[in-house]
Amino acid sequence: MYCIKTKHSLENNIKKSRFIGVVIPCIDVQEVQNSLKQLALEYADASHIAFAYRLKTENGLIYRFYDAGEPTGTAGKPIFQHIEGKNLINLTIAVIRYFGGIKLGAGGLMRAYGNTARDVIEAAQISPYIELASIQLTLDYQQLQPLEFLLKKLDGVILKQEFGGQIQLVIQLPAENTHPLFQSFPNCIAML
Repeated sequence: MYCIKTKHSLENNIKKSRFIGVVIPCIDVQEVQNSLKQLALEYADASHIAFAYRLKTENGLIYRFYDAGEPTGTAGKPIFQHIEGKNLINLTIAVIRYFGGIKLGAGGLMRAYGNTARDVIEAAQISPYIELASIQLTLDYQQLQPLEFLLKKLDGVILKQEFGGQIQLVIQLPAENTHPLFQSFPNCIAML
């Protein structure tokens, strides 16, 4: 599976209609909805804002596509097919259309929306998806420096730390790198 790192957009002009493709990284449905609301404000005068998204959740992959008033199956589904074909997750792709006065027909619409989605995917920075694990630790003060050193090696980060009698930490690192952490700090770890 793959994901994108940053928002990216581009524009295609097809028979006087403008098609603006926007790809946005999103980790949950709330983020998708917020992104779509922002696009609706930004492109308030657009004829159509069709979209598709695909997210990896604890319950598996969830996805949705929407035609935005275009004939059924001519906008959202062609966008989604490119997301699925590239095995992308945790993203939304919207294609904003400004109607130029020339009707494209069902086949023309499918090509226009699909090709714009394909083009914006190809222009975006795609990287392999890395499953992250969040772990809660309780450490003595003398264990903090060895932990920080190990986290650098394991591509981990400290998300939260509270100092008291001991140090309470929440860290995040690639799930595949948790084993060395468990070996080094076996009595300090509670999974989140």
